[in-house]
Amino acid sequence: MWFVFALLSAVFAAATSVLAKAGIENVESNLATAVRTAVVLIMAWLMVFITGEQGGIVHISRKSWIFLILSGLATGASWLCYYKAIQIGEVSKVVPVDKLSVVITLILAAVFLGEKFTPKTVIGALLITAGTLVLISK
Repeated sequence: MWFVFALLSAVFAAATSVLAKAGIENVESNLATAVRTAVVLIMAWLMVFITGEQGGIVHISRKSWIFLILSGLATGASWLCYYKAIQIGEVSKVVPVDKLSVVITLILAAVFLGEKFTPKTVIGALLITAGTLVLISK
């Protein structure tokens, strides 16, 4: 089931890029990011209340709060940079570079989470990197 959600995430992320580029025309990138973030915030809390998970907030540990806040800050920084990049660049060039996050994630997961590199992950990371270079080259 995780694969279905991951695939849907990819489809929605693709739609996000195209919709954002169309919507950011004549809008300052930080303001556009703030609007997008407000919509995401409302949607996320709506899902929490629809699923009845709001009571779980009191059970979040201090460690989880710290890492969730840091993750939120990283997400915010990523979105601000992404919106600036698509505002001034071509989506077809920005998105492949943004997807280098897969390679960076593999490295960070190995360093901080102890996840192992396998021949498949190394080959995949190299292919993603090579594909990015091909897509952004002139």
